[in-house]
Amino acid sequence: MSDQPTVPLAFEAISPQESRARLEKFATRLRKRRTVRDFSPDPVARDIIEQAILAAGSAPSGANQQPWTFVAISDPAIKSRIRQAAEAEEKAFYEGRAGEEWLDALAPLGTDWEKPFLETAPWLIAIFMQRWGQGPDGRRVKHYYALESVGIAIGFLIAALHEAGLATLTHTPSPMGFLNEICGRPDNEKAIVLLVVGKPADGCRVPAITKKSLDEIARFI
Repeated sequence: MSDQPTVPLAFEAISPQESRARLEKFATRLRKRRTVRDFSPDPVARDIIEQAILAAGSAPSGANQQPWTFVAISDPAIKSRIRQAAEAEEKAFYEGRAGEEWLDALAPLGTDWEKPFLETAPWLIAIFMQRWGQGPDGRRVKHYYALESVGIAIGFLIAALHEAGLATLTHTPSPMGFLNEICGRPDNEKAIVLLVVGKPADGCRVPAITKKSLDEIARFI
């Protein structure tokens, strides 16, 4: 047995009927989630973003090292700098860096190198992976399963924001080193996703795509 301190598990036991009812409501809401590229400039209160980040920070992580940093950005000047840097990378991508196969895969989404939503949306959340940490004595501490852990936390964050009635866009210009400079993050952190957050613009439309069925994504053995 480990001699590490423990606390009682805060677990709510519910009936199978309640499990089904909760899951049906949650899954129905979540399956209505769509990535949005046309955002309203309407403000979103900071405390809503804070609660969503707290939900993301509850995600499981390798050795409970919680190797993530969330930088929430609402300052128009900083958003403008991010847009300029991101569009420079995206322009290079669409005009030569990406292969034809990749561009063909993106074609149904109607995307291009211009990213006005980076300034229009009220919030950008840059999510960084901490490749290593620092111990109390200043020594470098290896982080385990850092990328997987951050990926789970991003999923929590997107789901939480959707529950709050907000739309999101996972933006991943490559490379994203400019975010370290603009957000003032150290060398041990690597930007993984730039999440665009806000309300959809009036009349917002999204591509006519569908999600795979249960039979296509799951196997029960």
